[in-house]
Amino acid sequence: MTQHFLLSAASKTLKLKDIYKAGEEAAYDKFCELRWVETGGEPVCPRCGGLDAYKIRSRRKFECKACKHHFSVTSGTIFASRKLDYTDLLAAICILANAAKGVSSIQLSRDLGVNYRTAFVLAHKIREALALETDGMTLDDECEIDGAYFGGHIRPANNAFNRIDRRLKENQTGKRRVVIALREREGRTLTTVGKSEAEGVRFAMDHLDRSASLHADEASHWDTLDSFFPVKRINHSEAYSKDGVCTNQVESYFSRLRRMVGGQHHQVSGKYLHQYAAHAAWLDDHCRESNGTLANRIIRNAMTAPVSRQWKGYWQRAAA
Repeated sequence: MTQHFLLSAASKTLKLKDIYKAGEEAAYDKFCELRWVETGGEPVCPRCGGLDAYKIRSRRKFECKACKHHFSVTSGTIFASRKLDYTDLLAAICILANAAKGVSSIQLSRDLGVNYRTAFVLAHKIREALALETDGMTLDDECEIDGAYFGGHIRPANNAFNRIDRRLKENQTGKRRVVIALREREGRTLTTVGKSEAEGVRFAMDHLDRSASLHADEASHWDTLDSFFPVKRINHSEAYSKDGVCTNQVESYFSRLRRMVGGQHHQVSGKYLHQYAAHAAWLDDHCRESNGTLANRIIRNAMTAPVSRQWKGYWQRAAA
């Protein structure tokens, strides 16, 4: 029997205990190394691009010799103005890399020994950085498309005579959202969130190259795509896969997302569902990589992502 990748030694190249054992200086050096890859970890001024800088060792900051700008390794990135130690920041990244189906903010706060609000914003900043990895990407090979609905659950009344038909539109909460996924076989997964699966038609038009082919289920709204792409259809009332036609890979992604939402987070706001969807897609796309490689990817993505306008000062704005 073939061993599952996550059980193999190749999947385990980073240990949480090693991060704390190596200490703050080693964690700091890792962030410098992955932010300034082109210069071998030597600082580059984010304001003028200068390569010469004084090191202010007491505060782990730099002063650009050209423009006198003071900056740190996280300046201008999604981790700008961070207050966590670099070891804790690296540990959080390691925990998220190890979690094959995500990790809740409350669990992350307990593992790191930080406030729930800190863990919540930190996790969402990382998800935002991961989503930028596929920003503006177009798929040009054999792809699958489908949608899955999340949220808007209505609890049935205790007594049978008080129960309503939860299928009727007038009895809906209006909070139900659909995650639409476009997945390239042996490639990347692109996601978006809408109110109707039919919105996936426009999503496919925007993110598929005209040379791509498509697999979809029997839903009538996908008929529009027949005019633009070679589309193969599978009727799930007859079979899940037939003559090589299926949407099994995109369904596999939805399986991961459902377990992430139901098993880890339990409740996800429709306002932020797109970030959880992108996180699950990123995990699925890189599921055959070691946790050390995943952690390095997360750091690199975070170090190249701009300051988050959504999450910087999130709780201060919420309290205002």
